[in-house]
Amino acid sequence: MDVSFTLEAFEGPLDLLIHLIEKNKVNIYDIPIAMITDQYMEYVSQMQKLQMDNISEFLVMAAYLLKIKSQMLLPAPAAEEEEDPRAELVERLLEHKMYQYASVNLKDRQVDAAKHLYRKESLPEEVASFKEEVTAEEVVGDLQISELNRIFQEIMKRREDRVDPIRSKFGRIEKEEINFSEKVRKIQEYGISHRHFSFRTLLNAACDRIEIIVTFLGILELIHLGCMFIKQNKLFDDFEIDYVADHLVEIEQFA
Repeated sequence: MDVSFTLEAFEGPLDLLIHLIEKNKVNIYDIPIAMITDQYMEYVSQMQKLQMDNISEFLVMAAYLLKIKSQMLLPAPAAEEEEDPRAELVERLLEHKMYQYASVNLKDRQVDAAKHLYRKESLPEEVASFKEEVTAEEVVGDLQISELNRIFQEIMKRREDRVDPIRSKFGRIEKEEINFSEKVRKIQEYGISHRHFSFRTLLNAACDRIEIIVTFLGILELIHLGCMFIKQNKLFDDFEIDYVADHLVEIEQFA
């Protein structure tokens, strides 16, 4: 197989081998040693013609490749499983490739670092001369973390002792504001639209106990004004309400 080369400045024989492997697109773990050795020897012969100074390293590698090639040509004994002669070469190539990647990474970092410019510190005189009146070292002194923790726990214990264990569990009593006139107005609107309904149905719309009480008081007020009538067919039955007014009656807010 004839391969033409343009002689490049490879740093060493391993660089050349990696170049040939990548150029031929072969698996580095399964190197076709005969083909790669032939191409390598052709490259070395070109170097000899040009009388390059660093050819000695390439000649040592050429001898090593020829040794591997001869080992692979020999028939292996059937009873023994010998180690692949290429294993050491593959290991050296992988290690060299790892160093190549590392060098490229360091080169990129060097280029990035060159883009950073140093600026001399130029703080205002007022800021540069500022000094804390009391430093943390002066406050803490010889106290250890354990001692500070002990003091903190004592302070928290005193605070807990000041809390009433019974009253602290009481809930907060808040006054719920419900407008009586507004509630009566809503009852009247419901009565005008429904005319006949049950007492329980009206109370089901209430959200809490206070609203139920205010709703009940509003019904009593409307009964007193003659706007509605209430009746019970049987003992313990629900109350039936008939709303008879045709307009809203203004109700004053209870004091």
